[in-house]
Amino acid sequence: MNPVISITIVVVVVLVAVAVALSCIKIVPQASAVILERLGAYQATWSTGLHFKVPFIERVAKKVNLKEQVVDFPPQPVITKDNVTMRIDTVVFFQITDPKLFAYGVESPIMAIENLTATTLRNIIGDMELDETLTSREIINTKMRAALDIATDPWGIKVNRVELKNIMPPAAIQEAMEKQMKAERERRESILIAEGEKKSTILVAEGKKESAILDAEAEKQAAILRAEAQKEKMIREAEGEAEAILKVQKANADGIRFLKEAGADESVLTLKSLEALAQMADGKATKIVVPSDLQGLAGLATSLKEIISNSPEK
Repeated sequence: MNPVISITIVVVVVLVAVAVALSCIKIVPQASAVILERLGAYQATWSTGLHFKVPFIERVAKKVNLKEQVVDFPPQPVITKDNVTMRIDTVVFFQITDPKLFAYGVESPIMAIENLTATTLRNIIGDMELDETLTSREIINTKMRAALDIATDPWGIKVNRVELKNIMPPAAIQEAMEKQMKAERERRESILIAEGEKKSTILVAEGKKESAILDAEAEKQAAILRAEAQKEKMIREAEGEAEAILKVQKANADGIRFLKEAGADESVLTLKSLEALAQMADGKATKIVVPSDLQGLAGLATSLKEIISNSPEK
């Protein structure tokens, strides 16, 4: 045999052997699983890591993604209990928990979940009226998740959550709902305006009331101050008049004392007392202190007569 041909055959054989060997080495990444079959029958489920298979006898049947997956199904027509047809689209969050059941449990699992979702949704909405459907989205989500989770368990699938993405009633009903919502908004706006005007009126009335109270209080304080000022004025005037009288009496008393100290006789002292009495009577005082010794007044009159008769004629 030609040496070149022999070398070529050896190289080809080596390359084929290397390729076969490499095909028997499998690395399974994180959050993934591999279904291995031997001669067409299930052999094992490979998890994350390095694995080897027997060439030509074993093969990788299916690669399974173990991450949580999201499927958005198109709108499905459903009929409510009060015979209203609407369209609802759903979003399903699911995760493969058993790769073997997922690989051999059902053909086209995603399509099976979609059909199961549509059927479950029709059953639930069929027992509810339109108004209840529109206001019970969370209840519908919970019922659907529970039903789908039970139904998909034999397929190795766990339904984590179901959400109603959109609820679309018929156009006529949607228009009526929009009008109702508009009327409700206008009603609330009118209520808010009325409440605002009411509060404004109350605030204005309270302001006027407070102003009137303050005005009355100010007038009261002003009247009290005027009365106190008048009272103070009268007290000051009375005190002034009393002080003036006391000063006059003191001056007269000082004059009499001076005359007495200078050696004036009793007649002069009596005369000065009468002059002081006359000045007091002629003043504005309302009270006059009259000596209690009436005999002194008689003696004073006799003394005056003698002084006048003994005075030399001019």
